[in-house]
Amino acid sequence: MNLNLFCPLDPAEQPLDRPATDGGLCGILRTIACVGDSLSSGEFVSQINGERGWHDLYDYSWGQYLARIAGCTVYNFSCGGLTAKGYCTSFAPSNGLWDPDKAAQAYIIALGVNDILNQNQPIGTPDDICEDDPDKNAETFCGYYARIIQKYKKIQPKARFFLMTIPRSEENPERAARAEAHAELIRALADHFPYTYVLDFQRYAPVYDAPFKERFYLDDHLNAAGYVLTARMVASYIDYIIRHNPNDFRQIGFVGTEFYNEKYPW
Repeated sequence: MNLNLFCPLDPAEQPLDRPATDGGLCGILRTIACVGDSLSSGEFVSQINGERGWHDLYDYSWGQYLARIAGCTVYNFSCGGLTAKGYCTSFAPSNGLWDPDKAAQAYIIALGVNDILNQNQPIGTPDDICEDDPDKNAETFCGYYARIIQKYKKIQPKARFFLMTIPRSEENPERAARAEAHAELIRALADHFPYTYVLDFQRYAPVYDAPFKERFYLDDHLNAAGYVLTARMVASYIDYIIRHNPNDFRQIGFVGTEFYNEKYPW
């Protein structure tokens, strides 16, 4: 048996080089919460008699496709138009998303399009984080985004976090620069918090250009095929991270329990 056929460890491999069509090792994460905006909510754009509408159809979200691909349970902690500030100040508390009974083994956070690209909010730096009290973080994108991580780390201390950057597209130079600044912050936050990883779509996802949008977009959001593709990229990226960081995930089965094995990192 060639073990590398099942779990390759090529040091030259890039995150999306190997499609994990069955979810790969993403399947060891039994519960995942997806924190995000419309692009995490399966949002479709309608147009009837010239009037456009935006509709969150969660069963079409990449999170639910991920659940079906990898065989895990995925929660949609998302809605159209959401920002990190809106999540902290309204959406999460009003929907009980800070409740301990909604804790997950892993969290995928995909926020920033509305905050940084559409509203041009101040992005901030990791210096905006108050380690003792996340409610005292600065009122910047970084401050609110970090608050989400901090609160879920308190609820589920050993959870793993996957932070998504914004894919490249045919944006104007100003928006492209803001997307790159967002990506730089996300990478810094992954360095700041333990067991936190970057799903760096800014670097490794295909460019969302005109040929891409012809196949995978419906108006200004993804179509069903686009959400399936995103789910496959997320599964493949997480599979890559787990394969290349096996010690970080050795005890994942104990996350959410009182048990651990002191022989290994925890």
